[in-house]
Amino acid sequence: MGASEAGGGPPEGAAGALVDRRGSVAGWSRAAGELVGRAADEVLGRSVLRLLAEEHRARLPDRGEADLRCGGAGSVRVRYWAEELRGSPFSLVMAVGADRAAGAEDAEAVFRALLSQDRLGFLLRDADLAVLRTNVLPGEFGGPPQPVGSVLSDVMEGKDAEETERTLREVLETGRPLAAQEQHVRSTRPPYQEWSLSYSTIRTEDAAGRPTGVAIFLTDATEHWRAGQRAELRHRASARVGNSLDIERTAQEIADTLVPDFADIAWVDLAHAVLTGEEPPKSVGGGDLLLRRVAVRSADGPWPEHLLQVGASVPPFPDRPMVREIQEGRTIRMDRGAVEEILGNPARIRLAAPDGGHSLVIAPLFARALLLGTVGVWRAERPDPFDEEDAELLTEIAAQAALSVDNARRYTREHRAVDSLQRRLLPQASTSTRVMETTGSYVPAEAGAEIGGDWFDAIALPSLRTALVVGDVFGSGLHATATMGRLRTAVQTLADLELDPDEVLTQLDTLVARLAAEAEPGHRDTVGATCLVALHDPVTRRCVMASAGHPPPILALPDGPAEPVDLQPGPPLGVGGLPFETATVDTPPGSVLCLYTDGLLRRYGPDLDTATLDLTDRLARLQRSEERLPLLSKGLMTGGDGTPFLDDAALLLARPSALDPGSVASWEFPAEPDAVGAARNAATEKLTEWGLEGNTFVTELIVSELVTNAVRHAGGPIGLRLIRGELLYCEVTDPSNTQPRLRRARTTDEGGRGLFLVAQLSRRWGSRYGQSGKTIWAEQELVEEFPE
Repeated sequence: MGASEAGGGPPEGAAGALVDRRGSVAGWSRAAGELVGRAADEVLGRSVLRLLAEEHRARLPDRGEADLRCGGAGSVRVRYWAEELRGSPFSLVMAVGADRAAGAEDAEAVFRALLSQDRLGFLLRDADLAVLRTNVLPGEFGGPPQPVGSVLSDVMEGKDAEETERTLREVLETGRPLAAQEQHVRSTRPPYQEWSLSYSTIRTEDAAGRPTGVAIFLTDATEHWRAGQRAELRHRASARVGNSLDIERTAQEIADTLVPDFADIAWVDLAHAVLTGEEPPKSVGGGDLLLRRVAVRSADGPWPEHLLQVGASVPPFPDRPMVREIQEGRTIRMDRGAVEEILGNPARIRLAAPDGGHSLVIAPLFARALLLGTVGVWRAERPDPFDEEDAELLTEIAAQAALSVDNARRYTREHRAVDSLQRRLLPQASTSTRVMETTGSYVPAEAGAEIGGDWFDAIALPSLRTALVVGDVFGSGLHATATMGRLRTAVQTLADLELDPDEVLTQLDTLVARLAAEAEPGHRDTVGATCLVALHDPVTRRCVMASAGHPPPILALPDGPAEPVDLQPGPPLGVGGLPFETATVDTPPGSVLCLYTDGLLRRYGPDLDTATLDLTDRLARLQRSEERLPLLSKGLMTGGDGTPFLDDAALLLARPSALDPGSVASWEFPAEPDAVGAARNAATEKLTEWGLEGNTFVTELIVSELVTNAVRHAGGPIGLRLIRGELLYCEVTDPSNTQPRLRRARTTDEGGRGLFLVAQLSRRWGSRYGQSGKTIWAEQELVEEFPE
């Protein structure tokens, strides 16, 4: 037989025989004996033609099909191949059953069809998962190239390779096929990029059923995956950015959204003016753009130390086209080389570009024709650079985020204005007198909530008394702040009238009802307030208080426990119809009286009863270790479970001091003419004892006039009390409820000059009513020596 010229050959396991040049069989394989059922001694030395069922054939072509006689009855049809062995007188004839050959040809046809595909990837891997045959070559398939002989780690990153190898070996060992598996692949060879592949795999076996490898069918789903990733990023940005009205938190939400799914490094710079709620200046060209870094995020963990840090101002930029493009609201995309060319200075490059960063996109935060700031993203670990679609996506996200930033900016401006008004309407934080020290604190609601109408006040009254007030106006915003200002003014006016706490609340209730009647019909039900008024008297060392729907105060004794005051609250202001009850508590020197609004309680928990107990316990513990009221106030404000202040909160702490018993002197006289002289002499002796002889003359006149009026118009008994504090207080008490009137007497009048003289001689004067009768008082500056 001549040599074969056709391509291809017999399949594995074919029968073989050696034939010499005369056509005689010179060699016979075991597979040949099994194929035709003849042992070697039956055919060796005989013509190969005698094996043919068709004896008339004198010569056979080098390849084809033939019927061979079997050792028993019948014949078998085979397909054979003949190949002349060079340098030898023999030819090698290989044959297989025709049906098996047909299957091999069909398999070869399938292989050729698979390998010619450009949209369907095919890989045949051996038992070591090395590639035997594939069409996944450079330029032949959309996915990562996998040349013949390569293993997974040659073409994929370590984690991707480990995950895929584990899956393929499971198929190789179990024989269970896998269908439509998703695999994210990052290439370690050019072109460096990412793919998303959908693959199915089956195990391959030899004729004996032994595993020989795996066959893998791939489709490139990268475009679909990228479209899904972009859609998911858009959705996430829409859902996550702008959930608060805090500017810096909104900026951080932008950075957190972009990393790690879109970029490896992200930062947000905002104009200085934006952070204070103002509109940013419109600038053109380079220079100091007045930007500050507000938010950052790195996929690798902490923000690199060499990059511009949060809170730092962005250095000036040279006047380049890219700067003007951003100022005009356009997004720019650059590689590292372009960034280095623009910045020039190595120090500035290191400040702006992360290690390994190769691709940059900067999008403006542009809203209402204002450049609020910029969003920048770098890719460093991810090998594929940003493309035009990525830049368009960032532009879309930045445009949406800019509206959230602008809303937060405008809210910040309004919030600061109302907060400033609120604080200006409040009194000074701390006061200190000889008999009382107070500290007030106010904390507005955190970002996202409006300013409310909480307030506190400590009002110094005559005779060393102090009115302590805390209140909470319903609602929030500017109208609540305005209402708070009106109520605080009314409280101060009523306090100056020296009304009892329950009477103060009664008058306030009438005022709030009037304010509600003046409001628009749809807002009348929202006009109201709660309020607590306490009146401290250092002489009796007692505090009288009343509540209009307000939480009870807490009294912490110097060396004892802290407990809420047993006070029955009345209805909130504006409800009307019910009286306000008072409670009286002893307030020894060194004790602390704590007045607060429910905004502080809510920081200690949602259940107000439990929160009150927690606040009480914290006050008791802090008082034992801290004497300074400002630090004690700070400790109470920062206590609780860390719940944000969703409502504003006010706190007023008051600590009474001891008034020397020797600084108070009191007498009682009958309503007789001799009482005037006796009262004058008693006052003179006490002033001499106190070393206040310089106040004697004026005090004698005041006592004479006031006691004389009481004797003439009120009756007895008549009380006289002197109190020495920062001022000298003179009080005359009588059983009459008649209001004293100050008038200017005419020349011909015989009387009517008493109160006029008192008013002229004293620093100030006034009167207050008790359960029965009234007290007229007058104040003087202390004069400890006789005037020259």
